[in-house]
Amino acid sequence: MLLSLQVKNLALLEEASITFGDGLNVFSGETGAGKSLVIGSVGLALGGRVHSGLARDESKPVEVELVFQLDNACASEEFKDLDVPIDEDGLIIIRRQIRDGRSSTKINGATVNNSGLKRISEKLLDIHGQHEHQSLLHEKNYLGIVDRYGGEAVQKALLSYQELFKAYRQLLEELGHMQGDESERAREIDILKYEIREISDANLRSGEDRELEDAFQRMNNSRKILEATEEAAALIDGDNSAGEQFDRALRSMSAASELDKDAAELTKELTEIDSLLTDFRRDLRAYMDSLSFSEEEYQYTVSRLDCINGLKLKYGSSIEDILASEDEKNKRLDALNDYDRHRTELEQEIESTKEKLRKRAKTLSDERKKCSHKLEELMQKALTQLSFENARFCINLHSADGDYGGDGIDTVRFLLSANPGEEPKPLKDTASGGELSRIMLALKTVLADTDEIPTLIFDEIDTGISGRTAQRVSESLAELSGGHQVILITHLPQIASMADHHFLIRKDVKEGRTSTCIEELFGDDLISELGRLLSGAETTDKVMENAREMKALANEKKEKSRKNRR
Repeated sequence: MLLSLQVKNLALLEEASITFGDGLNVFSGETGAGKSLVIGSVGLALGGRVHSGLARDESKPVEVELVFQLDNACASEEFKDLDVPIDEDGLIIIRRQIRDGRSSTKINGATVNNSGLKRISEKLLDIHGQHEHQSLLHEKNYLGIVDRYGGEAVQKALLSYQELFKAYRQLLEELGHMQGDESERAREIDILKYEIREISDANLRSGEDRELEDAFQRMNNSRKILEATEEAAALIDGDNSAGEQFDRALRSMSAASELDKDAAELTKELTEIDSLLTDFRRDLRAYMDSLSFSEEEYQYTVSRLDCINGLKLKYGSSIEDILASEDEKNKRLDALNDYDRHRTELEQEIESTKEKLRKRAKTLSDERKKCSHKLEELMQKALTQLSFENARFCINLHSADGDYGGDGIDTVRFLLSANPGEEPKPLKDTASGGELSRIMLALKTVLADTDEIPTLIFDEIDTGISGRTAQRVSESLAELSGGHQVILITHLPQIASMADHHFLIRKDVKEGRTSTCIEELFGDDLISELGRLLSGAETTDKVMENAREMKALANEKKEKSRKNRR
């Protein structure tokens, strides 16, 4: 879940620090106090677009930090697969700094790009604003919603279908390559024969290129190496050399050893060194002899390397790649030479695969139909609880047998009849903006048991609602927050009263400049804010009494709904 948010130098926020809690986190405040900055700053930290004029003080960077806590070991392992460094406490710290239109983001100290940040944030937090509500107007999104609700059964059927669909597409592509005319086929056969002959004539051996490169380097460097080794040999064996001086030292020590037994031990050590020096003289001479090569050897090495490197440019970066390419070309040549047989076999394989694909597509469709019926029932119930008493919600799943796509043969439509006697129509033709936000809330409530994202943020969830509908929305949010951390901004007392953590956003003027302040409310301060939401600016004793009663009733309902959920 989201533990905290820290913001510096963002618009009206000079500096703010918010500590979130479990359950329902609600923000309220007067119009113009900067409530949207809370959700806006979270979105900014998670890779939101950078606009000009973000910084309160243009000479300083905008800084946003989010701290998340992973709740279990399984989640930690999932994030390790995304190459996110996780500390022992399961914390994920996302920091984004923006200056002069440029930004950098780090997760637990490691720099990430926007695509990596998106993949990570999708597993941590889900922001639902007006744009997300509008996604319900696009039918292309509905199949994914049904599949999410279908859970493991649908996912298993979908993966099985997609694996076979990929193989089916590859077979179709292979057949497509064979559809050329006779002259094209003959031209391809000629090219393949030439390429196969070119590789075969080279008589390649695995590892040969590395051996030749080593030999070439030694040949190129042999003169310098030979000069150095000859100098070393002269210093050991020449006139007044180290070898000659060593022999004189050995003779002297031998004479001394006849006079003193301690000198004999030193003479023994010197004799061992003489033996090592003799071995070195022999090895050095053998090495110098190995440096000798003929001009023919040098030219062969250069020519052979040129041949292999030329083949690498055409067929692969290594000898192994070139040989693998030769195998593929031989297979292709066999297929072209026996075109009719190969095409017949390929067409038979396509038909066999298509039949298997048809069965898997039907299995997938059947699983989707099962969960669609259940999802439809639950959505109908959830919408009724959100004051859609007379509405009918329908999920229309159509299977086009034979029309195979990446996700199967199904298309899904969400239909709504808002009034009795009206036929259900697509959401885009019937639902207003406020209704879409409630439909999205109903959907999130229904999907809560299958949705693994721990934190949900709702922006504009209370748009266009009041009274009884607001009460119903507040109860649904309370139920949803029993299994998820929910964060939202509201102007409705019914929703605010359900909060587990209530934050006030207000404006202060310091030294002639406006800034936004955020604080969590407790006790009488919390009741006072509920009173303000109930009555406006003036909060009488009666209003305060109503606020206390509303909070007490909300706590009772919240506890009851969460107990039933458990």
